[in-house]
Amino acid sequence: MRTAPLAIIVIAQLFGTSLWFSANAAGEDLVRAWGLQAADIGRLTIAVQLGFILGTLGFSLSGLADRFAASRIFAVCAVIGAAANAGFALLAGDLGAGLAWRFVVGLALAGVYPLGMKLVVSWVPEQAGAALAWLVGMLTLGTALPHGVRMFDAGWGWQATLLVSSLLALLAAVMIFRLGDGPHLARRAGAPRLRLGEGLYALREPRFRASALGYFGHQWELYAFWTLVPLLVTAARGAEAGSPAGPAFAVIGIGAAGCVLGGVLSRRIGSARVAALALALSALCCAVYPFATGWPPVLLAALMLVWGASVVADSPHFSALSARACAPESVGSALAFQNAIGFAITMASIELTTRLWPLIGDRVAWVLLPGPVLGLIALRPLWRAP
Repeated sequence: MRTAPLAIIVIAQLFGTSLWFSANAAGEDLVRAWGLQAADIGRLTIAVQLGFILGTLGFSLSGLADRFAASRIFAVCAVIGAAANAGFALLAGDLGAGLAWRFVVGLALAGVYPLGMKLVVSWVPEQAGAALAWLVGMLTLGTALPHGVRMFDAGWGWQATLLVSSLLALLAAVMIFRLGDGPHLARRAGAPRLRLGEGLYALREPRFRASALGYFGHQWELYAFWTLVPLLVTAARGAEAGSPAGPAFAVIGIGAAGCVLGGVLSRRIGSARVAALALALSALCCAVYPFATGWPPVLLAALMLVWGASVVADSPHFSALSARACAPESVGSALAFQNAIGFAITMASIELTTRLWPLIGDRVAWVLLPGPVLGLIALRPLWRAP
């Protein structure tokens, strides 16, 4: 495996995707400053998801993800995302303005996350599963990073957390622009012209369909869980315990270790079986969690950490399985299409779970349960294959 390009890409992914949940790390302050409710914090996340969906659909259906250098798209989008995130911190004064800025952040992330996956495949296609595990691990750590920054709040206000994320995204843009694209996804001489709606054609391949459907079930659970983590932590510890930033960072951030461990395991049992194992484990956590709220704190914390590790450990393997099922010249469009549908599903699960949270509390975990169960069933042709 070529270590240097992979290291640059995964660190840039960590920095770039810190934009994703930067507003959630400031959730408590926004509730006080703007008079928001838990569902409103969920809407800020949904605005990012909507922007991401429209952006990935644009890249996929137009074929832009495969017409231009992935490194250039990544760099431009990281700069746009950094600017929009700073705009949210410095210019937004209410929920309406905040939603608009977060939507633009989501649009920009459409050129960071899927194109980061394409960059990995372009540099180390022979190690796609393990390499993408590192990439998604950095996405996970990037998601948790604003909570980590918030832990060290020096009294500068919630805006500082977001501005740190913007600076990191700018650094990511410089890193990827200087790295450039790898040699392995260059268009072949005589390859067919890219068609409008290129990403849709991948669905004709049964292996891609199985992987994509498994991914859709996984997405029902993942981002809703990440959105709920501060609420789950506060409910478990009590509001008097103070900010949930530290435990939230641990529960979300441990997913990076889950991704890396899954990448190592995939070399022995394959990506499909790793994805199936992670789906089964996170489904078990969904089923058990509402019964565990009376457990001793150490056991409850252990369950949350297992859930945090398993809920995302399958993600890189869906990308690896889907990339292998596609023609090399359409990988970017196919992955962008898969991401667009998957993130559309997250909007529904985030909206539903944040609305139900005040009514049913911890039992909201059962609302997440159908995702990993149905994903496991959809993936069955791949993990049952010899």
